[in-house]
Amino acid sequence: MPRDLERLHTPATPSGDAIILSHGAGADADTPLLIGLAEEFAQAGMLALRYELPFRQVRRTGPPSPATAEADRAGLREIVAAVRSRASGRVFLGGHSYGGRQSSMVAAEVPALVDALLLLSYPLHPPRRPRELRTAHFPALRTPALFVHGSRDPFGSLEEVRAAIALIPAASELLAIEGAPHGLIGRRRGGGSDLLTKIARSFAAFVDQAGRRR
Repeated sequence: MPRDLERLHTPATPSGDAIILSHGAGADADTPLLIGLAEEFAQAGMLALRYELPFRQVRRTGPPSPATAEADRAGLREIVAAVRSRASGRVFLGGHSYGGRQSSMVAAEVPALVDALLLLSYPLHPPRRPRELRTAHFPALRTPALFVHGSRDPFGSLEEVRAAIALIPAASELLAIEGAPHGLIGRRRGGGSDLLTKIARSFAAFVDQAGRRR
């Protein structure tokens, strides 16, 4: 199996749909959040892949740099093509924090790339720097997007996220998680299982509704 497809969660009863999930700037594809979500999606019938972004493949620790962002987006385009060859239905793209930001940027660059986005804890701005918004590409985003955001996230308040979503011309919604930090769940695997189930079910309902609107 190609290295990029190593973290593949195969459903027992496939629906034909697939989802690719990438990680944040300080993490990798083996975080409890991605593992738990991939398992939830696989149980629901989706082929789920935890994708390790190119910056993390090159360097096992440390954050990405602006110089590597284009390579990360190129990697996302390539992995979408690889997964689409294995899926007979829709293909979705998402990620936590930095992974979600790069996913939204590549979807804005290539509007037909995927059918919908799952953006977990989108890093709307650096903590305590609310004027440095990362929304320049939002008006070009034609892909439906579900944002999942905690009320204790320092990278953007729920009110700020709602205002940012209004910039997106595609169908977009916010799933607000009261009391959740930027990481959404704890570091322990298995923690936050109810929340992971809620996210997976909410995304399935969102994409079905968005599909009916088209």
